[in-house]
Amino acid sequence: MLRLVVLGLVLACAVSLSSSAVILENGMPIHWAQTASQVTELPMQDGILYPDPWNYLHRMSLYRLMIAATDPFMGSMGTNATDSPLWGLTLQLGWILTSGVQDYCTTYASCKDSYPDAMSAWDAFFQVFVVHISSVSDDVKKDSILGLYWAGQMASTYASAACNARYLHYSSVEVSFANSWLNSAEFVSAARFQSNLAKSVLFLSPLPSRILLVHTFKPHASAWYDTCSHKPTKYYCGSLVNLWKRAMCSVNTRQKGAELLEQLLLNPSFATSTFLSIITEMTTSC
Repeated sequence: MLRLVVLGLVLACAVSLSSSAVILENGMPIHWAQTASQVTELPMQDGILYPDPWNYLHRMSLYRLMIAATDPFMGSMGTNATDSPLWGLTLQLGWILTSGVQDYCTTYASCKDSYPDAMSAWDAFFQVFVVHISSVSDDVKKDSILGLYWAGQMASTYASAACNARYLHYSSVEVSFANSWLNSAEFVSAARFQSNLAKSVLFLSPLPSRILLVHTFKPHASAWYDTCSHKPTKYYCGSLVNLWKRAMCSVNTRQKGAELLEQLLLNPSFATSTFLSIITEMTTSC
């Protein structure tokens, strides 16, 4: 049961499905080669940029431009060109395209009006690049940037509650998957996981390649999704999330937590005997 609980939370989608998510094309995000590398390549009118938020290439192009603009401030993330946590967003967008899952606002003003918390969190993330933080160590700088990044990610995730009414249009397994994915995000964000290209591939590849239907879901795998969706395990999972968050109280414990998440992904058997003991040990050091 512990193994199912832990892996159901952290890996959410590491299940036996008919096919896995398609998130890469020649080692890069979907249609990356077709995106704009310069702002001037996007639609403009009277010197004002007018990208279409419903156009996948426009949206992915903006991610590409954001990565290029912020890379000079991401030295603390590593030396590789794909170490920025923003690469995780590009892979999510690619999954949205290939899986057929879509739902977002269309302008800054409408997003700010509908989801003020999420927009404020993302504003704070981008503001960090104009604030002088060079006096701190790279580890602290990295942790601070990732903290703001995940604050934006989770604020956006919580904002998705606005779509809960649409759950009625989806199968029970798709809804269960969505809830499990939200639970796993609590663990990843608390550890301030560095969602660079390579690490994001590990976490996102197991995602389903399309919207889940009851008749296409293999019954023996349903426990992975149901673990934290029903009582009494839902209460237990909530307690586990709270314990994990308490353990992620410092730069050091968050680094260890992120390493643990990678171990859980690469070696699931690692979780059975060590997960709770490690969390408890980290909590006592706070």
